[in-house]
Amino acid sequence: MTVSAVTVEIIKGALRSAQAECEALLERTAMSPVIREKQDYFIGFYGADGRLVTGTKLPLFGDVLRPILDRFPAEEIRPGDIFWYNDCYASRGGVSHTSDQVFATPVFVEGQLVAFAQSWAHFRDIGGAWPGSNTPGTESIFQEGIIVPPVRLYREGVLNTDLFETFVRNSRFPQHARGDTRALTAAVRLGEKRLAELFARFGTDVLLGAVETMIDQSSRVFRRRLTELFPPGGSWRFADRVDGDGKGGGPFTVRFTLESREDGFTLDTTESDAQAKGPINFLMNPTVPNTVFGLYLLRDEPGLMMNEGLLRAIADVRTKDGTIIQPAFPAPLGQRSNTLARVISSCLGLIAQATEGESPAASSIYTIYTLTGRQPSDGSLFYKSGGHGTGQGARPFADGLDVIYYVAQQNYPIEFLETDMPVRIRTYAIRADSGGPGRWRGGCGMIREMEVLVDGATLNTRMDNVDNPPWGVKGGESGRPGRFVLNPGTPGERELPRLAQGIPMQRGDVVRMESTGGGGWGHPFEREPWRVRQDLRGGFITEDGARADYGVVFRAGPDREVDEEATAKLRAQRSDNTAMFHRHGVHRDADAWWEAMAG
Repeated sequence: MTVSAVTVEIIKGALRSAQAECEALLERTAMSPVIREKQDYFIGFYGADGRLVTGTKLPLFGDVLRPILDRFPAEEIRPGDIFWYNDCYASRGGVSHTSDQVFATPVFVEGQLVAFAQSWAHFRDIGGAWPGSNTPGTESIFQEGIIVPPVRLYREGVLNTDLFETFVRNSRFPQHARGDTRALTAAVRLGEKRLAELFARFGTDVLLGAVETMIDQSSRVFRRRLTELFPPGGSWRFADRVDGDGKGGGPFTVRFTLESREDGFTLDTTESDAQAKGPINFLMNPTVPNTVFGLYLLRDEPGLMMNEGLLRAIADVRTKDGTIIQPAFPAPLGQRSNTLARVISSCLGLIAQATEGESPAASSIYTIYTLTGRQPSDGSLFYKSGGHGTGQGARPFADGLDVIYYVAQQNYPIEFLETDMPVRIRTYAIRADSGGPGRWRGGCGMIREMEVLVDGATLNTRMDNVDNPPWGVKGGESGRPGRFVLNPGTPGERELPRLAQGIPMQRGDVVRMESTGGGGWGHPFEREPWRVRQDLRGGFITEDGARADYGVVFRAGPDREVDEEATAKLRAQRSDNTAMFHRHGVHRDADAWWEAMAG
């Protein structure tokens, strides 16, 4: 049915409102801090055929609903059913590590299956070899917790108690597993209710017609802009590296080649390195690079929905079994975000070549450290998991964002940590000079110091982009790498491994995390001195960094006024090497970059 433009926009707003309401319900009713504090979840609405109607802007997931439809024919689906899975391999990357749980429920109108409401969230612990279920020490997905294939958790509103209790029994924090499952269930039920109300309000034909229009809008704009960005007849290639897998392997290289033809696109990833022994493997669904390009190309189109129209423009995404981005079962996947970040940066590298550098610089993946031990009050197990922000790549029009934890997730509030865990946060600050210097500065990382207040705890660490920091673009420099330090400023100070498990901790030990900054954009000496002064006063750079990186000199005194004459003299000595990409102190054009990184 042809639906008026006004009606389509009203339905868009109603869908977004319903999605936000379901998200709020999930966040406020979940038990574990991973969901209610860190906000590691999303809600999506799908058509009866499994196509995405509205979802979240996370370039991480695959075709989430398809595994359920492949397992359960439409004629066997009933009102009140709730489906569930976390099986990465069976879903072909629908979810990318086992901690992520997918729930979905059908929506019926007058006996006709018309839609699905879906909820997804990261669970705190689902069993496996170590607390947290996705720790750096794993060498098999069987060590990363219970694997749930697509199953029916509720049958016509009746809970499969045996299945549910088996799952809960596998968790070290059963109250959280139980509560989070109920929260996800409540979220999809609310989504079912709100979608049913919309069908009743607008009518089935009008609503489904509006959905077709929304998907077509996103698809047409995305395909047109993708063709403009990568004209037919062209070919582009890019490679980037993951530092290591924590098992002695690495670096691991992701290699992308994009070919544009009159009849479509091919993205070939088959030259990527073989899978890792450690858990950095990323089971990349073909929708992932499509989402990355779609988010970039539709960044100035707030009226377009995040839907199926962004997932299929590059229909021919070639992968090879046994590689770092298409590992063979049962390779571990728990730390897959390290490789996901390089998938994203490789897509940005292709964009940078196609636009002559008018694209964002690379960003660092978020940093994690976890602490496990026994509560001094009652001896119960505690598991402190902290994902922390890093610097994001600078853009052609603005600085990179400082201390961002992957799109929209959040760090745990310090007050929560110190109340619930035997730790004390001693420092939480911007890490000066960590952002890649540039006309637009890369985002800064952070410094966080945690004091352990209990004996016998163990620490796990995860940090990437140290040996291979986020690249700068068009004259900008790469971000500055981070590190973990134990007991800084003491005779026992030592640097900790960046991807490791089971580091022993005792009462009074202090762990200092310095996270990586994002890449810079444009030549640093083109940054206005007043911006450099502003960065100095804000603590984003130091005076030494201003001189060395930006060629800006300040007069003595509390106001730190720019010394115009000394700055002009220093900047006159600038190097004009502005080749496309920068890392390891070297600027390289696209071909030289490929030889250095892909070789």
